[in-house]
Amino acid sequence: MISMTYGYIYVASVAMGANHDQLVKAMTEAEKYNGPSLIIAYAPCINHGIDMAHSQNEEKLAVEAGYWPLYRFNPDLRKEGKNPFQLDSKEPTKDPQELLDNEVRFNCLKKLFSPEAAATLQGRLKEDLKERYARLKKLNDNEIL
Repeated sequence: MISMTYGYIYVASVAMGANHDQLVKAMTEAEKYNGPSLIIAYAPCINHGIDMAHSQNEEKLAVEAGYWPLYRFNPDLRKEGKNPFQLDSKEPTKDPQELLDNEVRFNCLKKLFSPEAAATLQGRLKEDLKERYARLKKLNDNEIL
């Protein structure tokens, strides 16, 4: 978001397992853009505590749960009179709890603190995810940046 406020940096959020076509489009646009480009990719690692043979499925789940939104910000679109921000994610359809339950980094909160504290933190995360999607939707619908 900070990079997008400068107005001259191409920015994309991608996840290959969620949407291969969006990833290729973002990489192509970033390469074509005459200026700095930033592509941020969701890539689960072994420290997430998942079976890495299923990392592509985990990426898809992260997007479907709203944890990892897919978008592209292309400043060149302003020259065409278009909104430079394009939200490529659909509204989340999965419960974020499914993602939280899959990954050790979230499950360890129960051991580090308490099950109650973990539930509180995870509840806050779910609310934050809803609010973030609403903000991104507004960016997509109106040129705010």
